[in-house]
Amino acid sequence: MQLHQFRQSPFCEKVRLMLAFKGLEHEIVEVTPGVGQINLFKLSGQRQVPVLVDGETVIADSTAIALHLEREHPQPPLLPADPELRARALLLEDWADTALASGVRLALVQAAAGDPALRAVLLPAATPNPLKQLVAAVPAGLGGLAEALGESLLGSGERLQLQRSLENLQTLVSLQPYLVGPSLSLADLAVAAQLSWLRPQGLVVPGLGDNPLLEPLFSWRDRLVQRLV
Repeated sequence: MQLHQFRQSPFCEKVRLMLAFKGLEHEIVEVTPGVGQINLFKLSGQRQVPVLVDGETVIADSTAIALHLEREHPQPPLLPADPELRARALLLEDWADTALASGVRLALVQAAAGDPALRAVLLPAATPNPLKQLVAAVPAGLGGLAEALGESLLGSGERLQLQRSLENLQTLVSLQPYLVGPSLSLADLAVAAQLSWLRPQGLVVPGLGDNPLLEPLFSWRDRLVQRLV
């Protein structure tokens, strides 16, 4: 089994957590932006990570990978057997992969505008040095960095919504150890993976990753990840 990834991608972390949860041995293939994505296209028909190769089967997209793993490697299960809990888990996973993912990424881009260390987190591990130097040379300021990375900016209303979503997540995990039902599920892994970009590689996104009111939420994430890795 091979996982083709960008190490910093939350979606790739989500797949790594799934593989760890199921105890599946795998090889990591770090994709180089540009030329590596051409090879990825030859393999999978598209250029995005993560891509999982399981024998003769090639699967792109973290949700498709999750469903494949449930089908081919069902124990331990990522999704509850109960139809209602299963639906809730899938809905939460979809929210984490879309609304939450968009909010945390844009918050990181904004924070990275004035912090070179955070800028480095936005680039895949195998990024060629010339591209790293280009991003590092972007003048400080939200517009320049966002344009260089092909991003929009997080407005005040969107940031407030992200803050509220994080507070709601904290309420859920303070009431129960898992987001859906009595056992760890795909919903927990999807949310935990996206939270990683608010505290990337020991750094923090100011106002969110260092918010003391959210500390229990990040502690929940850390306990979950430490259990698996």
